[in-house]
Amino acid sequence: MTDARIRVSELKDVRSHEVDLRPGPEELERLRVALGLEGLRKVSLTGRLVPEGSRNWLLSARLGASVVQPCVVTLKPVTTRIEEEVTRRYTPDMPEMPEDEEAEMPEDDTLEPLGSAIDLGAVLEESLALALPDYPRADEAEEPVEAAAAPPGVEPLRDEDLKPFAALKELKGKLEGGA
Repeated sequence: MTDARIRVSELKDVRSHEVDLRPGPEELERLRVALGLEGLRKVSLTGRLVPEGSRNWLLSARLGASVVQPCVVTLKPVTTRIEEEVTRRYTPDMPEMPEDEEAEMPEDDTLEPLGSAIDLGAVLEESLALALPDYPRADEAEEPVEAAAAPPGVEPLRDEDLKPFAALKELKGKLEGGA
């Protein structure tokens, strides 16, 4: 989004700044493709960017979007309306992140590094990606059924065969029957 970046040097640190981002048709199509959606419309990020202290900024906004995804059962289109609160705290003094591969997540997941600009388009895209339903289901989608496939002459694996104690149960049954 060309107009979605706010230069920090242009912000006045004594007043809040209104945010009203509504992507145009080209940007909506780019977002739709990037997020793997069948449809995307009525997308907006509205709110305020407020100074916090002498060098930090707080973004409090509302994300709205209508998305169309395929149903995980029937592949029919499922339309979902997303309405999410979005909060980001921008600071030039980010806490040190451990370099360990198994480091814990920081407690405040709203913290973002404050650079020369605040990219509202990136905030919109990230927030929308996180808000998408993981498993959209059409209203008429039936409950999942158990399906099994195997080559001819081979018995297919069932869910209970994959459970950790299935083999022990079978062995116990053989021992009790043969004793």
